[in-house]
Amino acid sequence: MPFQSHIGEIAGLLTAVCWTLSALFFEKAGRRIGSLSVNILRLFLAIPFLGLTTLFTRGMFFPADATTYQWFWLGLSGIVGFFLGDLCLFKSYTIIGSRTAQLVMSLAPMLTALIGWLFLHETLSVKSIVGIVVSVSGIMIAVAGRHFKLYIPLKGFLFALGGALGQAVGLVLSKKGIGDYDAMAATQIRALFGFGCFALLVTYLKRWKGIFGAVKDAKSMKSLTVGTVFGPFVGVALSLFAVQHANTGVAATLMALVPIFIIAPSAVMFHEKITVRQVVGAVISIVGASIFFL
Repeated sequence: MPFQSHIGEIAGLLTAVCWTLSALFFEKAGRRIGSLSVNILRLFLAIPFLGLTTLFTRGMFFPADATTYQWFWLGLSGIVGFFLGDLCLFKSYTIIGSRTAQLVMSLAPMLTALIGWLFLHETLSVKSIVGIVVSVSGIMIAVAGRHFKLYIPLKGFLFALGGALGQAVGLVLSKKGIGDYDAMAATQIRALFGFGCFALLVTYLKRWKGIFGAVKDAKSMKSLTVGTVFGPFVGVALSLFAVQHANTGVAATLMALVPIFIIAPSAVMFHEKITVRQVVGAVISIVGASIFFL
């Protein structure tokens, strides 16, 4: 089929690549300055990056032409996705670990498809359903360790599920609000609301001193800047473009390949061992993703 007919799916795959790179650099920065600093500073950097891009492409730095409808739904998406979802995800890491949390996060595509069906009245073809099931199965095989226990702390599971729900609901709300609006400008609206929420949280926790201290850490800021370019800047804009031009469930499944793409580079950067289970899971997920292009 023509390249143009799969533009949404291709954007979904590119989103996964960008989010893989952002995750690696955010992890590198987070080990030095903490996850809260990474969360708020990435959005602080993303907002002007997005503004300069739209100034060049649309002639305006700020999304002043967005309708009240778009501000509402995209803003709500930013609160749910950028703020609540990420808060839950990082909290789950401290309770059940990142590997188990990512296993729960692999439920996001199915949750997105279900919410998209209920909220946007989207329908999934049999081929799309098969692709989602195969791809998610591969992700679960890859991120679940050999000694993964079924009985995990309920609190940790619920926080990870909150992260998956935040991602799923954020995508659906984005599609509800974006329509044919510019993806970069839409991402800036989401980032503004997400940053505002984190700013309120940092104020409440009285953590601004730590944030300002993190800015002085040159090595962390370099990693944070690279992560921001591939994360809330290019990556999230691509994710919105993907949901504009593809079914949200399909787009979410392709974006969920991050745990697979991250296996090799994380092994190089952080000296993590690559297992046979991860390789098998990666192959299955790639097969699942390829079904969308048949």
